Amino acid sequence: MIDLYYWTTPNGHKITLFLEETGLPYTIVPINIGKGDQFQPDFLKVSPNNRIPAMVDRAPADGGEPLSLFESGAILLYLAEKTGQFMPSTLRGRSDVLQWLFWQMGGLGPMAGQNHHFNTYAQEKIPYAIDRYVRETGRLYGVLNKQLADREFIAHDYSIADMACYPWIVPHERQDQNLNDFPHLKRWFDAIAARPATRRAYEKAEQINTQPSVNDEASRKLLFGQDASTIK
Repeated sequence: MIDLYYWTTPNGHKITLFLEETGLPYTIVPINIGKGDQFQPDFLKVSPNNRIPAMVDRAPADGGEPLSLFESGAILLYLAEKTGQFMPSTLRGRSDVLQWLFWQMGGLGPMAGQNHHFNTYAQEKIPYAIDRYVRETGRLYGVLNKQLADREFIAHDYSIADMACYPWIVPHERQDQNLNDFPHLKRWFDAIAARPATRRAYEKAEQINTQPSVNDEASRKLLFGQDASTIK
């Protein structure tokens, strides 16, 4: 039913978390971003931004032609609406989930991503950039820690907001963050890590990719050397 165009990044993990939780049948189409699969014409038809994840639903609710989607937040929202799961039905509950989903998409993901880039991947170590993004990542951890002080999950019940945020906390050590500094966040993180669906999702990731995506100069250029000329 679902074709998931996927690689083993935090954004990719978001969707396998959802699919494993709900049991929706899906097939993974690996897109090795370190080898340039994201520039293949068939993939670009689904994801014009040449980024994973992307998805094709071959049985959309309207009964029409297969429906394709890119952007992990849009995919999570679509799947929640399709299944009626992990999204509250009330106005206030839905609003709570959506604001934290967008918080992840606009804040936690981009800032932690820059943290990864300047801390791990950049060949030139720029102290200002490293400090800037490590500190901002820590601030965002603090925001999430405060939100979790009086609730089990981000919007009370486990939802797509948690699925969006969790994969970006998994590499906390690489982000120079200590979860012990954020006790509510750590409790939440451990609870999600223990979920059977989370374990299955990350086990699949290990089967698909055992090597880092950036492991030579060619992959570095593919991932970090793009500009307007790469959009054809």
